[in-house]
Amino acid sequence: MEQVQTISHAGISLAELKEKCIHAIFLFCGCVSIFTTIGIVLVLALEGAFFFQEVPLTEFLFGTEWTPLFFNKSFGILPLVCGTLLTSAVALCVALPLGLIIAIYLSEFASSRARSVLKPTMEVLAGIPTVVYGYFALLYVTPLLQKIFPELLGFNALSPGLVMGIMILPMVASLSEDAIYAVPGSLRQGAYALGAGKLQTIFGVILPAAFGGIAASFILAMSRAVGETMIVAIAAGQQPQLTLNVFEPVETMTAFIVQVSLGDTPHGTLAYRTIFAVGGALFVLTFLLNSLSLWIRGRYQERYTG
Repeated sequence: MEQVQTISHAGISLAELKEKCIHAIFLFCGCVSIFTTIGIVLVLALEGAFFFQEVPLTEFLFGTEWTPLFFNKSFGILPLVCGTLLTSAVALCVALPLGLIIAIYLSEFASSRARSVLKPTMEVLAGIPTVVYGYFALLYVTPLLQKIFPELLGFNALSPGLVMGIMILPMVASLSEDAIYAVPGSLRQGAYALGAGKLQTIFGVILPAAFGGIAASFILAMSRAVGETMIVAIAAGQQPQLTLNVFEPVETMTAFIVQVSLGDTPHGTLAYRTIFAVGGALFVLTFLLNSLSLWIRGRYQERYTG
């Protein structure tokens, strides 16, 4: 009897030891991600502080010329912000409607077998390297668009924006489909019981109920588009212009960081520190977008899950 109790106690202790080890591993992984984020913020803040000791914050935020690598230097980030938002807007015009239509089809019309095949196939697009998308935009999409728009330049905002929209399409479709699929079946049955048709139920009941998740997917897709690097660096050109014309070349914040990081700019100079100032602005922008997405998703969960 005593031997059985000893084995039992030893078993409990072993189970507790395993749980503690698993808890420690999870805690370590969580701390690694937290401290990595803190390290990134500290580097951007410290290097950015050196930059803003020489460049006024008002000039950086509201200046309309960005020429930090020229002899006559200007440090207005608005052209980079404009180029980033312009290419992202083109991408969203492609990804949002197509992604929502695909999500509605997969959730409400496709059979289980078709859904199990189409959804993984669509998500393959997310695994293609972005440099491939960039050269696809430059070598194939741009010449094709030039046949339709002869005034389109070789480097422009339209071509990388369209290709970037294809790239983020799986994110919009997958997240929106999950939000639509999570709508309780009782809402569908109630709408059908009141005499609503399929389309009336989708647009009058299901989409409003899933609006929080759909909106969160849209904002996350925008955050992904804002942070994209290789497509715009290859196909958009590297000419910081304050323009809303998608036929002209532009430069985004990420493309500028790539340009300066190639190694031609001396370390420790003011031009070199611009990458930390631009990186800090990009970090703040994506942080705000992700926070907005989490807030919308939280409101959605509180409303429909109690």
